[in-house]
This record gives sequence, C-alpha cells and structure tokens, in this order.
Amino acid sequence: QLQLVESGGALVQPGESLRLSCAASGSSLDHYAIGWFRQAPGKEHEGVSCISSSGAATNYADSVKGRFTISRDNAKNTVYLQSNSLKPEDTAVYYCAALFGPCNIAALRTTARTITEFGSWGPGTQVTVSS
Repeated sequence: QLQLVESGGALVQPGESLRLSCAASGSSLDHYAIGWFRQAPGKEHEGVSCISSSGAATNYADSVKGRFTISRDNAKNTVYLQSNSLKPEDTAVYYCAALFGPCNIAALRTTARTITEFGSWGPGTQVTVSS
C-alpha cells in the first residue's frame, strides 16, 4: 500500500524559497499521479499542484502559477514542490497524496474533497512565511 511522507517545511521570510519533498514507501510511485495540497488556518484543503505518473504533465493553482514547480524522481520514489517567491498567504500545512484521476485541476479538487470526507490526511509539513 502506498504511503507518502511530506518534509521540507520551515519558517521563511517573504520572497524566500523552499523545496518540499513527498517520499513514497510501500509501492512504486511511478504508477501514480501525485498532487500537493495545503490547508491554511481556518480554511479547507486546497489543491496546489499535480504531476502525472510519467512527469510529462503538470498543473498549478492560479495562486502559485509561475512561483511553484512540481517535479518527480521516480528512481528515488519522491515528488518535489519547489516553492519560490513565497508570500505570507502561502502559509499552510502542505500535504501530498495520490490523485483520484489524471493530473488536472478538477482531480485536485475531487481528491481533496474525497480525502477530507472519507479518508485522512497525514501530518503534512508546515510552511510559515513571515517577516
């Protein structure tokens, strides 16, 4: 069974960068499209980005487009989220999960809703952007 663990979160200043990692165990990651999600205080989980199983297709929420880059290294069973030009509104707990469907914005939305209603989110990794 696929298990994912997030890491790389930290306290940073506005404008700085972070690279988040999503490491898989229990199954080979190359069978799955993977999404990154985040939950800010008092808000619902939202989809941030996704990448197809081969890495050929990626998608981003408008709020992070041009600043975040998702990538994967299937040999290392890991998906990354390079987050540049961080803003205070990026402050959230970040999670990764296998997508229910191909990599697109609708699948990010569906996956977030499904995990929230019927599954459980892992511990995630905290990103705090503050001066």
